[in-house]
Amino acid sequence: MAKKGIYKVVFMQLGEVYEIYAKSIYQSDMYGFIEIEDHIFDQNSQIVVDTSEEKLKNEFKGVQRSYIPINCILRIDEVDKKGVSKITANDSAKVMPLVSPLFEGGSGKKTD
Repeated sequence: MAKKGIYKVVFMQLGEVYEIYAKSIYQSDMYGFIEIEDHIFDQNSQIVVDTSEEKLKNEFKGVQRSYIPINCILRIDEVDKKGVSKITANDSAKVMPLVSPLFEGGSGKKTD
């Protein structure tokens, strides 16, 4: 029987880069979204508290499932073990990018 993996998902939100870990991810029934379930956070009590991971724990507290737009996802990796979840500022981007559509839709009418 195959071992169930852990997924590291890196995505952009409001000019910050989020790196989270989850037990399951899949394409959503809602068009253009990825569903992330079973978020994994460090359960061990530590003397040193990582404020970034604490912020993520509070943000995702009580969340059963997250829907992330496909165009916000930077990378998804299947990893052997969980790393540290974190939020980092995107200092290289001084301007917030506009959300662009995944696919260009049209009315089907040709204009000359």
